[in-house]
Amino acid sequence: MIEQVAEPLRQSTFAKVVLEIDVNNHPGVMSHICNLFARRAFNMEGILCMPVSDGKRSRIWLLVYDDQRLEQMVRQLEKLNDVRAVRRHGAEHEVFERLEDFFH
Repeated sequence: MIEQVAEPLRQSTFAKVVLEIDVNNHPGVMSHICNLFARRAFNMEGILCMPVSDGKRSRIWLLVYDDQRLEQMVRQLEKLNDVRAVRRHGAEHEVFERLEDFFH
């Protein structure tokens, strides 16, 4: 009898990137953004959100994998009414690098 073993899941070969998103700060904005990713089964490895300046705006940082769908995701983010700007950074962006210090 030949035993078959399921192949383990492969680690993603895609690099991680940080999306920095400026948004209007009011209830439901974070939910809209997270739902946009969830509906497309796009996993977010990290999320950070903080109000900026007078509190009328917030900045959201998302740590995601840079797969073939990311460009389309960015275009869809930019179409959301409450999204003011989307910037893309490498995974070495300091916002998540500094957070690592809190968990070690």
